Amino acid sequence: VKLLYPMISGGDELVEANKLLDECKAELRTEKLPFDEKIEVGIMIEIPSAVMIADSLAQRANFFSLGTNDLIQYTLAIDRVDDSVNYLYDPLHPSVLRLVHNTIKAGSVADIPVSMCGEMAGDPAFTRLLLGLGLRHFSMEPSQLLEIRQQVRHSRLAELRGWAERILTCTDSTTLHGLVDQLNAEECR
Repeated sequence: VKLLYPMISGGDELVEANKLLDECKAELRTEKLPFDEKIEVGIMIEIPSAVMIADSLAQRANFFSLGTNDLIQYTLAIDRVDDSVNYLYDPLHPSVLRLVHNTIKAGSVADIPVSMCGEMAGDPAFTRLLLGLGLRHFSMEPSQLLEIRQQVRHSRLAELRGWAERILTCTDSTTLHGLVDQLNAEECR
């Protein structure tokens, strides 16, 4: 069992959450109830402010989980369930991809695992790009597992890294979407 803190936006919140965890551990010790003293504690990265200080947060966490649904919504300032603006919800927006990349990089530098949950993790249209960005842990609905697994098995990481670097330099969505389409077509041959 691991513990995952949601909606952490800064270091102070993480410190406070860990204080509460320490209080719970003290209660369990007092009551002589068994528990994992070294329970792993992770942070859900789903707010842009958390990405901006991910390097610092990574020093105090055992793992990250990228929550893409909320991260995309908060980054693009849209409500994905509001029909009048949900067309703006774009997982391939350049800012979203840079936030994803920065989080993965911060986790790598701190040597902590980074996983991804949310619709993006289970969408085969994004699998190769995410692998190229360095993501190695995907969380998805069981019905999506076989297709994603097949994409992972048939991918060449060295090539995907090159594609990801090229895509990260792209600043307009139309060109970026075209590059991702090319990446997926190239890898499918």
